[in-house]
Amino acid sequence: MSQYSVRIPADVDREDTILAGFTARQVAVMAVTGLLLYGGWVATRAFLPVVAYLIVAVPLGVAVGALVVVRRDGVTLDRLLLAALQQRLQPQRRVAAGHAPATVPEWLSGVAEETDEPVAGALELPATGVSEAGVVDLGSDGLALLAGCSTVNFSLRTPAEQEALTAALGRYLHSLSAPVQILVRAQRLDLSEQIGQLRERAASLPHPALETAALDHADYLAQLGQQAELLRRQILLVIREPVRSAPADSLTRRGRLRRRRGGGEEEVEPTDGARRAATSRLLRRMHEASELLSAAGIEVTPLDAAQATAVLSAATNPDSPLPPSPEMAGADEVITTPAGAGWDPDEEDHL
Repeated sequence: MSQYSVRIPADVDREDTILAGFTARQVAVMAVTGLLLYGGWVATRAFLPVVAYLIVAVPLGVAVGALVVVRRDGVTLDRLLLAALQQRLQPQRRVAAGHAPATVPEWLSGVAEETDEPVAGALELPATGVSEAGVVDLGSDGLALLAGCSTVNFSLRTPAEQEALTAALGRYLHSLSAPVQILVRAQRLDLSEQIGQLRERAASLPHPALETAALDHADYLAQLGQQAELLRRQILLVIREPVRSAPADSLTRRGRLRRRRGGGEEEVEPTDGARRAATSRLLRRMHEASELLSAAGIEVTPLDAAQATAVLSAATNPDSPLPPSPEMAGADEVITTPAGAGWDPDEEDHL
């Protein structure tokens, strides 16, 4: 069997280049900048020396070129600057979309001083809720189901085994009839629970040498966590399903922006029956993915509601010192003291 090597870019949404490795947008921005600088020289050459004009024009041209060429995290600097300006102009205080800010009590509004602080704005998140089955509600964009995937050591396989794994993955990709997303992300690894269990069970080992080795290993893990930031890799399979018939690009970022900016057809709120049908299709597609990927040695485990919520929370705040976990209380849950435990109001000052 003949083998072919095909190079696939990591960013499949990357724009095509048309001239000297630049995209159409970059060429247009630099061309407009060049025309403006040339027009400025034509308008000022009668009274401004060429050297003086170049002192002003060259830095401007270099700055514009750097803005459209230099990238950070896969985004050009001009788009980052535009996003920063938009974020600056938006309200800095947010409330959940659909909930108006609480009104100020009359007894407080009478004595409070007027302030120029901006009013709270609506925080419109892509996900509006997570069902008990772990299905993420994306509102008008449909539903999504998340699943964790195991890894396969590809480099240690023989060429025949590598071809079999590639063919199994290709069969799954060829069977797709709706959008999916394969997300590979790194997250902080907390070994405090494992270290505590290791120290707790060390005393029950049958030999003192084993106990010493277990305690030394626990100390090594604790020291390793203090010296470096431990990370683990998580692979997620995200299956999406629209709740109504929509164009092929409706689930992409460009399609959503086009639908929001353009005055197209008025969106109709999906019915409960349409959502139940979409949920059943999601579950069926997840079952098919589990069966097809099992041939490649990949174990697909759907996430429940708590696990899916933890993944979404970690995505919104990846630098949190306390990584979200399924055991954490939700935003709408009430935290109470254990049954039978008393509460002393005098201890509040010592908390």
